[in-house]
Amino acid sequence: MRDVVAALFEKDGAYLVFRRPRHKARGGCFEFAGGKVEEGESHREALIRECREELGVTVAVGDLFYDVFHVYPDIAIHLYLYRARVDAGAIRLLEHEEMRWVKSSEFDTLPFCPADQEILAALKNAEEAREED
Repeated sequence: MRDVVAALFEKDGAYLVFRRPRHKARGGCFEFAGGKVEEGESHREALIRECREELGVTVAVGDLFYDVFHVYPDIAIHLYLYRARVDAGAIRLLEHEEMRWVKSSEFDTLPFCPADQEILAALKNAEEAREED
């Protein structure tokens, strides 16, 4: 089981998602930016490092939004999605093929990594709960 961290960037009711490179596992699928936690790293340290490596930015890591376990054929992961914001720099695609701001109503129109499906449902549920308040 590997711990994986990812960043939830939100702006004006949309979420920033990224398309994985086609030559990698789950290539062509969209995901939230992030990656594996290395030995000795905290989740926050790992997310800051991954965003610097993949996006060329420094991020401020906020609260945990959601976590989920998922077993792929090649790896079992515990994925932690943290709210985040860019503190310094402009996002560049250093690892991914594409980035998009998407609203929850668009989630079903894009191929997402299987581990993200439960997270997408949680985002929709959180929006619906806010609308009811």
